[in-house]
Formats: sequence, C-alpha cells, structure tokens
Amino acid sequence: MSADGGVARPVRLPKAASLVAGMTQAAWLSADGEIELLPLAEAARRARAAPPFVCHARATARRLGVTPFPSFDLLELYAFVRPARFCVPTPRGLAAALDLDAPDGADLAGAAAALRDGAQALLGELQLVPGDGEARAIGESMAKAGWIWAEAALAALAPAGDDSKPAGLAVWNRLGEWAEHAPEPPPGNFPVSEDEARLRLAELVGERAEPRPQQADYAGACAYVFAPRDSAEAPRVLLAEAGTGVGKTLAYIAPASVWAEKNTGAVWISTYTRNLQHQIAAELDRLYPDPAVKARRVVVRKGRENYLCLLNFEDSLGGLAMRPQDAAAAGLVARWISATRDGDMAGGDLPGWLPELVGRAQTLALTDRRGECVHSACSHYHRCFIEKSVRRARRARIVVANHALVMIQAALGGLDDDNLPRRYVFDEGHHVFDAADGAFSLALTGREAAELRRWILGAEDGRRTRARGLKRRLDDLLTNDAGGQQALDQAIDGARNVLPGDGWLKRVADGRTQRAGERFLALVRNQVLARAGDADQGYSLETEPRPPIPGLIETARELATALRRIEDPLKLLAQRLRARLADDATKLDSAVRLRIEAAVRGLERRSMLELGGWRRMLEELDRDPSADFVDWLAVERVDGHPVDIGMHRHFVDPTRPFAEFVVAPAHGVLVTSATLTDGSGDAEADWLGAEARTGARHLKTPALRARVKSPFDYPAQTRVFIVNDIDRNDVDQIAAAYRELIMASGGGALGLFTAIQRLRAVHKRIAAPLEAAGLPLLAQHVDAMDTATLVDIFRAEEDSSLLGTDAVRDGVDVPGRSLRLIVFDRVPWPRPDILHRARKAQFGGAAYDDAITRLRLKQAFGRLVRRAADHGVFVLLDRAMPSRLLGAFPEGVTIERIGLKDTIAAAAEFLKTAAQMQ
Repeated sequence: MSADGGVARPVRLPKAASLVAGMTQAAWLSADGEIELLPLAEAARRARAAPPFVCHARATARRLGVTPFPSFDLLELYAFVRPARFCVPTPRGLAAALDLDAPDGADLAGAAAALRDGAQALLGELQLVPGDGEARAIGESMAKAGWIWAEAALAALAPAGDDSKPAGLAVWNRLGEWAEHAPEPPPGNFPVSEDEARLRLAELVGERAEPRPQQADYAGACAYVFAPRDSAEAPRVLLAEAGTGVGKTLAYIAPASVWAEKNTGAVWISTYTRNLQHQIAAELDRLYPDPAVKARRVVVRKGRENYLCLLNFEDSLGGLAMRPQDAAAAGLVARWISATRDGDMAGGDLPGWLPELVGRAQTLALTDRRGECVHSACSHYHRCFIEKSVRRARRARIVVANHALVMIQAALGGLDDDNLPRRYVFDEGHHVFDAADGAFSLALTGREAAELRRWILGAEDGRRTRARGLKRRLDDLLTNDAGGQQALDQAIDGARNVLPGDGWLKRVADGRTQRAGERFLALVRNQVLARAGDADQGYSLETEPRPPIPGLIETARELATALRRIEDPLKLLAQRLRARLADDATKLDSAVRLRIEAAVRGLERRSMLELGGWRRMLEELDRDPSADFVDWLAVERVDGHPVDIGMHRHFVDPTRPFAEFVVAPAHGVLVTSATLTDGSGDAEADWLGAEARTGARHLKTPALRARVKSPFDYPAQTRVFIVNDIDRNDVDQIAAAYRELIMASGGGALGLFTAIQRLRAVHKRIAAPLEAAGLPLLAQHVDAMDTATLVDIFRAEEDSSLLGTDAVRDGVDVPGRSLRLIVFDRVPWPRPDILHRARKAQFGGAAYDDAITRLRLKQAFGRLVRRAADHGVFVLLDRAMPSRLLGAFPEGVTIERIGLKDTIAAAAEFLKTAAQMQ
C-alpha cells in the first residue's frame, strides 16, 4: 500500500545499465540483464554514451580514468529517500542498508546487480513517504535543474494533499524554534565518593555484565576529580591511563553523571577526534535510555563552523537563477535539513560522502566558517541550529565537546557559552599537546589575512557571494553613533588598503604585489626559496626568519604600522558596542544584547588576538627570538603547488597556556588515555613525560596519577614482526611486502606510511593484484573519498584493506576481523622541522624523539585489539628499528626480527589459528 492509502504504483525504474568499476576491469550489466566484464576504457566509453547506474559517481569516474559523467548515482537517490541516514558508499554497503542480499566484495557482477536491486528498493520506499507534499515539492525543484533521478522519484511519490502547503526548498519554515530560559544557577560542590562511582558504573553496565574489576577501579579513581577544590587555581587534576579494553568511557561517565545530578551542573567531556565524540554520545544511551530525556541532558558541542547556517542556505538558493544546475544539490541538502538531528555537517548525520558527490560549495561551505553570524538580526535566529545547540548545552548535564573548542572558549573567557565549565574530562589525553599547539598559535599567512579581509569587507567588486562584511553585520547597531560609524569606516578602509585580496598568491609569485600585506608575503617567499632545502621534493618549505634578507625588516615594520589602521578601529568598535550594553540597559531586549555581546567577542578576538598577535610578531622580527616561542617562515605546498605563504609563531610548550587558561580556573580535570605514558622502561620518567605533555607540571599543586592495565592477553592475542631483509628505500620491495602480507592475512590490513608519495607508489603497484585475488584496496590520497568514508568502508567490508598516512591511525576504531594486520612502512620518527628542533632542545634531546616515536607505535599497535576475542599482527618494514623503542609494545608480546618470507608465513599461520579459535 502506498502513502496515500491506495494500491502501490509500479516502480518506474530508469532503463539503464549498471556499472561497477574495479582496478583493471569493470562489470557492465545491461538493462536487459546481460552481464559483461569490460576493459576500463570500453566501460568508460559506454558510460559516457548512456548514463548507467553507479555507486559513488566520482570514485567510479576516477577508477575509469575519466572526468565525472552523467549517471544514476544510487547514493544521490539514497540521500533523497533516506535523508540524514548513513550507508557505507559501496554496492555492498547499499545492499546491507536496504536489507538486500549483499554481494561479495570481489564480485563485480554481483555488485552491478545489487545496484539495480537497490534502485528498485529505494524507489519503492519513496511510495511510503507521507503525502504532505514536502518531498514532492523539493523533487520538483530538482527536476527543473535536470536532476537525473527526478522523473522516477516523482512518479513514485504520492501526490500532495489538497490542504498541504509544502515549504519546498524553503525548508527552514518547517523547523521548530528554540525557547529562552532563565539562566542556570551555579552548580553545587557536593563530592562524589568512590563507592558512588562504582555503584553508578554497576547500574550502567547492568547485572548481566561480566565482572571487570579494572573498570570499577578506574571509576573509583576518577571520583577524585569530582570533589571540591580546596583553594583557587588549585584544581583537582588526575592523569589516568586506562589500557585498551578497560571500558574507560563508561567508567568516567559514572562519577561524572553522579556529580552532575548531585550538583545540578554540567561536566564537559572533550575528545580530539569526531569519531570518539560520537562514540561517547552513543554510550550515553546507557545513562539516558529514554531519547527524550537524553536530548535534554546530553549535547554534542562543536565550533560554529561545523553547523549548517540557514541564512547561508537561503542565500545559496538566491543564486540558483544563475546556476540552476545547483538546484539538485540544494534539494538534497534541503531533504537533509528536514531530517537532521542537530544540523551538524562535520561528523554528524550528514553522510560524509554527500559533499564528495555534490560539491563542498553546496554543502560544507554553508557552515559559518568565517564568523559572519549576524545573530538576532538573522531571520532564522530562532530556528538556528547553532543557537539551539548553545542553549541546550547551558541546561545539559553532559556536554560532549572537542579539545579545540574547549581551549579556544577558555582562552577567550567564553564564546557562545556564558559560563565556563567547572569539571572537564579530556579523553584522548595524549593529544592535549597537539590540540593546544593548534589553539594557541599564530599564522600571519596570505590565506589567513585574505580571510580577515573577507570578514571585514564581505563581497567585493559587485560579486555575488555569501560573504557578509562588518558593515552589513553591524550597521544597524551603530545607528546614531557617529563615532562607531567612523571607526567602522576606518577598519573597512584599512582592510581594503592593507590585506591581501583575491588573486594574491599569483601576484606574489609574479612580482606584481599590491598593498603592504602582499609585499611582506613576497619577501617571505623569497627568503624561504633562497634558504630552504628539498625545494624539488614537492613538500612544504620553511626557513628561520632571522637573519632576514634585505628589505624584510623594513617591510615588516611597514605592515605592522598598517595593521594598526585596522586593529585600533576594531578595538574602538568593540568598546563603543560594549558601552551600549550599559548606556542602553533599559532599552535593549535580550536578543539584541546577545547580538552585541557576540559582536564584541568577535571584534576583540580579531583585534587583540589576531591583529595584535600579528603586529607583535612583525615588530619583534628584528630582535633576538623569545625563549617561549618559535617563529618560522613557510611556503605551504600541496603536491608541489604553493597554496599559502607566511610567518608562523608557536609556543615551544603549548601546554603552558593550556594549563593557565583551561586547567587552573577549573575545579576538577581528568586527563585520560590508553597511551598517556611512554614505555621507556623508567616508570617515573614516563609519568614525568605525561605531565609535560598534558601541562600538569605547570600547576601549583601536583596532579594525581592512576594506571589501570588492559584486561587483554596481548602475548596470546598479538604478534610483532620486524622485517630485517628488505631495503626500506626500495619502493618495489616495500610494495611487494605489502602485497604478500595482505594476501597472507586475507585482507583486513591497515597499511601506515610516513610519506604520501610512498603510499601512492605502493598503491599503484599492488591494487590490481590484490583485486584479482578478491581483496579490495582503499587508499587515502588516492580514492575520491574523505578519510572518514574510507574508514567506514574498511570497517564494514571485512576483506578490504586501507592504506593511509601515519596520522590516519587516530580515526581507525575497527573491532573484529576487519582489522587483523597493521603494516608500518618505517619507524615513524618525528619530522625534523624548525618547530620540532626547538622542542627537542627543551624537552630532552634524543630522548624526546624516542618518546614521540614510541607513543606513535604504541597508539598504532593499540588499534589491533579492541575486543577480548580480537587477534592481530603488527609488522614493521624497517630493519633499523632500535631496540630501545620496543617498549612501545605490551610486556610479554612476542617480537621477532626475521626475514619477509618467514614473516609472511608466521603471520598467516597465527591469523589462521586465531580464526579457527573463534
């Protein structure tokens, strides 16, 4: 039966072939059901002649070696029929999501048949969509743009009811509004005892859970953080290392939730990766099984740049007259807006593959990336996803955030949230140093300066863009304020005459610079190219700023003086707007007050932190460098092409501002990770290293330490092999090792590389033979998908393998047989750049290099075993691996230095035996 209560209409399936491309051949299933295996060139010719069914059009085109072509992409149809719902973007993943028979990963013909079955199922599902006319109205708008699925989709949809008033693409009219509430009182100071923490943990895991004494011990230890502090700026800080498998998430949620309930306050749980952020949110189902209660008590908070801006979306619709082809993408986004949980476009319920299909400009670029929000002046203010998230966070009991947001918010005394939290949990604590390094740094680069120019000026030269300059955002707030208007005009004039404009990179390269900003960048470029080594390798280049080349100091002074012409007016604007809050206290309603406060924060951040920081960097260029900072000049390149130029400043020890702005003002802070400490063999030295990497050594009172070992039997569940008979610099030998090891494991391999070029070279050599063996190979920097999407496919398809850079290990949480082999191409030493050189000198010389490398190996090894039944093999293709780094692996694990042939045989035998035991 259809949605309108009548007999289901026959599905009108487009008469098209199905195409699935492999590495060396493609399956072509004709509309009449004839299957052929074709050379890629012939498949490409047919595909361009008549649009076929495909899954992920961009990835298909890349495999065929052609530019994207018109096609019936099943993922587009899926996004229309099932908005805000994820599926693995492969024929197998689609089939699984639709409850159809899933083809084998290597069966191209079966995958092609699955596409046609999937199209049939999705169009049939459209018949069940309610007849309120919303989907139809959006589909009709997409049809006008020539959306290839429009005819079939509209034929399946029920006609709109006579009384329906669909919003169509103006989907914001269907969204609910947030309600304002009285400010929350400050939380209490009642402590949480160890017994309370253990009892709450028992409730969370349930009576049927097997006893896990390590988890209970960890929960009890975490209670320390949730007792009142005894003096100001002396928070109760606990560094807690919990081995993989302890179940630390539920263990720290236990005392955190007790404290939140007893004190009517919020605990902020912070992570480094989005993946863990959403895993924690899912774990909180145990605490709040009722979805309605959870929606009130738990909030996932991210920066504003992660959420869709409804005004940006509305503005994008205004451009459809000029670019009607974008209406299809706008329709898919509108469908998502109508169904999304919270408007989060980065790691939320927007499928990661959708921006890959329809373009970042039509999806991710709709977020508030530039800080251009007009707040209460926006017609969508009361429906705004960001405002909803902020208000929910003020009343929540558990806020799941990320390290960057927490650090920036604390440094600025609050951004969107009025009061800073009293209690923090920093999960993935081994990344606190990296997060602080990003949050408390400065970059005076062409890209950043051009972004500031757009933030101040908005659209220039009559071009139609969504950029909203300061005048558009603040003009009505400065009515009858001549001084404020003058300051605004001065800031706009300064930005126009000082900061780099569009096309700056080419002008700098060609020697046709305009404005002081571009002249400075040209000299930075000249100094970098004159002094940096490896200019022909395609990597980014850098050099020290001192001694400067002729003209650099003078141009830096000129730019520093010029930046004052922007900085001072912005400060004055902030002062005058802040004065309005007091002078017009009886006249301003709450919405306008909040808008002014947000404007003041933005102006102060840009003037004092950004412009003030840039100016100080420039003024200090002719002085001896500070011991607290490290400066350098850089030309950033991607695949050998320059993308940015500028001067950088980082703290030598970024945990110093982290301790000052985040930890010291708090009442209790838990920093936890499975890899908090090093494995040097000196336990005290390892803890001192953890204190250095987390900022604990900068506190007035020492942090407590706790360690709970993993319950896993690593000696029985894992093996480590160091291959000692291949040349790590010979790509053919490295590629052969990867190929044979992946074949020996039957897939399920994660290949980690320390260089992108080597990754690509190995992929080129092994993808085809692995596919011929029925083992799909995915690769970061090769496949037309983002890393999160690749990991999703790798997790779902047990015999697939994934190649990625060393950094990809943090995003890989793959329990079970999908990950049973890790192969590292070489020892992951830290990159010996200028910043690392300064830190190495301060943090212990060669021992600092060793500690970083051991921790990287420890973190990578930790990906292997995520559950008690998991088994895995870790292989390092570098015979130069020093014995002093072997502390990265758990005590008792068998580590063998043997040849490649013996490694392949031993790995295959170990994994075969493990599979038989399961």
